[in-house]
Amino acid sequence: MRFGRLPIDEQVEVLKEVLGHNEVLTEVLEGAAELDLPGWYLTAGCVFQTVWNVVTGRPATEGVLDHDLFYFDASDLSWEAEDAVIRAGSSRFGTTAVEIRNEARVHLWYEAKFGVPCPPHDCTESAIDSFAATTCCVGVRVEPGGRWRVYAPHGLSDVFDLVVRPNPVLAPRSVYEAKTARWREQWPELAVLPWP
Repeated sequence: MRFGRLPIDEQVEVLKEVLGHNEVLTEVLEGAAELDLPGWYLTAGCVFQTVWNVVTGRPATEGVLDHDLFYFDASDLSWEAEDAVIRAGSSRFGTTAVEIRNEARVHLWYEAKFGVPCPPHDCTESAIDSFAATTCCVGVRVEPGGRWRVYAPHGLSDVFDLVVRPNPVLAPRSVYEAKTARWREQWPELAVLPWP
């Protein structure tokens, strides 16, 4: 059975099982839980690309370049505060590529990097909502007691079904097209829908 056709509660259970195949990701989840950053999620490529790998029979870590660890702390928007968290993460994660970002600060640098302004986010979920493709809009974390929290505003069916759908709420078309070009090379099975 295709996982994308399961009821959403069963898809969440399958997601947890699938992500468990990626030992690097599970180690990052464990470390992120120890850091206990406000509103944190492990998100983006490491999540959906692990699913694509497992669904297509590839090694779980293949093509996963890094692990995006988002958190939200509006109490201090300075680079120094974010850098202190990044350094703490570096100590915890060692050589594993973990990109830690305070999503409360994104609006300060986004336009310079991507050419369009970004309104301030009000939570980590808001940042996840703004990814260039709806397929990317998935975040996971493990809370105290081992409970998994999964944020997926567009559901999980497209992730399991290898469908990449544009999300033109913030990122420009060029970002979507650059990302999907790389993904198509790594996962030719993807159905990449055109930018509207």
